[in-house]
Amino acid sequence: MDILLCGSFDDDERDAWLAQLQDALADARWHLTVTPANAERITAAVVANPPPGSLQGLPNLRLIQSLWAGVDRLLNDSSLPDVPVARMVDPAMSAAMAETALWATLSLHRHFYAYARQQRTCEWRQLPQRRADEIQVTLLGTGQMGRVCAMRLLALGYRVTGWNLRGGTLEGLSLEHGMDALWPLLARSDIVINLLPLTAQTSDLLNRRFFDALLPGAGLINLARGGHVVEADLLDALERGQVGHAVLDVFRCEPLPADDPLWSHPRVTVLPHVAAATDMRSAARVVVHNLRALQDGQPLSDLVERSRGY
Repeated sequence: MDILLCGSFDDDERDAWLAQLQDALADARWHLTVTPANAERITAAVVANPPPGSLQGLPNLRLIQSLWAGVDRLLNDSSLPDVPVARMVDPAMSAAMAETALWATLSLHRHFYAYARQQRTCEWRQLPQRRADEIQVTLLGTGQMGRVCAMRLLALGYRVTGWNLRGGTLEGLSLEHGMDALWPLLARSDIVINLLPLTAQTSDLLNRRFFDALLPGAGLINLARGGHVVEADLLDALERGQVGHAVLDVFRCEPLPADDPLWSHPRVTVLPHVAAATDMRSAARVVVHNLRALQDGQPLSDLVERSRGY
């Protein structure tokens, strides 16, 4: 089996991925570039946001396996071959995302960001302490990561409601769907966690209308994509107190420019896109599972529906 590995990573990162994948699938032939000699032999591509056009000229390509959970940039490549695309669904990544969501939720609920601000001015002031079961957490996005986050939050006693565009059911979780249900849900939300995929329908969703619909002073945790948030509208909502504090892991421009006002805003916590770093060991096993399925003619896992963008 001939497999192409390509993406927007540096040489050290690429070599580390190659070593993990070779260990996990030793009988495959791995290629780092497409040449006239190997183009017809390559049947699968393992990618990490490859530059546009990278997968052209592969007549026998049968699978594109992403190393990342988000595939919005990959699907925006108009030259992407018309073959199945699988996204990364890794239990280790879901667990890491849940850890970040729990930390941020607890920090908002127990005023730890406010206490950090008070420390900088030597202010000794105790703030009201509510129970977890008095805190309404709204989770936007109910995929694998969202479900794991929801279960962890429920285990700590929080009231959790999931929201998505399409509906469905999730055992043990209250679930609402559709735009009509979003606005009244936001009006009773103390904390909103965004884990939505970035699609045409969800781009710029977190805008002035969204923030104005929130319970005043609500906390925002964005762990999904920077393209969900209209940053000027968020800054305005923070200034007005409509959003009490925002924990942001993702941004439209990354790295976040040094002169961006989000860096210095007292009610913003900036993370450098680290909410759920990919664990190469577990991700390699996920990739190999799909490559073996392709090789054996078995059903592939976690295929993307291009029409919906994830």
